[in-house]
Parts: sequence; structure tokens; C-alpha cells
Amino acid sequence: QARGRVTAPELAEANEVSVRTIYRDIDALAAAGVPVYADRGAEGGYRLLDGYRVRLNGLSQGEAEALFMAGLPGPAAALGLDAAMVAAQTKLMAALPENLRPNARGMQQRFHLDAPGWFGATEEPKHLRAIAGAVLREHLIQIRYQSWKAEKRRRVAPLGLVL
Repeated sequence: QARGRVTAPELAEANEVSVRTIYRDIDALAAAGVPVYADRGAEGGYRLLDGYRVRLNGLSQGEAEALFMAGLPGPAAALGLDAAMVAAQTKLMAALPENLRPNARGMQQRFHLDAPGWFGATEEPKHLRAIAGAVLREHLIQIRYQSWKAEKRRRVAPLGLVL
């Protein structure tokens, strides 16, 4: 949906299935009423009717961002679900309205979860929302910290956030 024209071998490789499975799936989509078209020739491939989109109606920007925060690569890989997670996120990204995609991509690329230990007391960071907003919008933030000599102040450009 988001990639435009794509060949059966490209789809098969991306989804880790055979080309024959792709042909069957395309036939099933067409039978279900999805407007899938085949273009022949050197520049050929499969595509959806221009403008056709599966919509996630009513999804807010925050909800879209939250869905991409839910993709935890470490636990998914440990359970053998890393490929399924990537496939699900790819499908979700394709179904999102265009205006929600940049922030959803930003959430995937800039926020990472480091699950806390079971027995440690966790302290709620005071300015987490403000820092997360600065990361997403690529704003500078001013921080204050204690070095081994004295208290320091710095303006920094946060690249990501480990939660």
C-alpha cells in the first residue's frame, strides 16, 4: 500500500514466503474485492488502485505513536516473533494516514525500551514527557548535572530516549 508497485519476488522476500504464496495471496485479495492490479513488462509488478487505502479510522496521533512504542524488539526476538513484529509494523505504517506516519516512524527510531529489573525500585523521571517531546520534535534541551568537580549546565540535542 505504501510502496506502490512491487514485484512478486520482492514481496516474497520481504514476507519470507514463496513467490507461489504471493500469487495465491494476490488472488485471494482480488477475490475479496481489494483492487490489486498486475502491470506487465520490465517495470511491471503488482500495485493497488491509486488512492486505495485501508484506513485506521479515528486513530489519533498519540494512539499511532503508542502502537509503535509497543513493538519491543528484544522480547519479540526472544519469542521468535521479531519477523512477525516487523511485518505487523510495516502493515500498520501502510494503513496509517500520511500525516501520522512521520511521528510513528520517529517513535520507532528514537525510543527504545530497557526493561527494568524485577526487584529494583523505579523512580519516575520528572520531565520525561518534555524530554520525549524534544526528542520527537528535534528540539534542544537544557540539562543540569553534577560532574565530579561541580554542577554543570549544557544545551543538548537529544537523539533518542531509552526508557
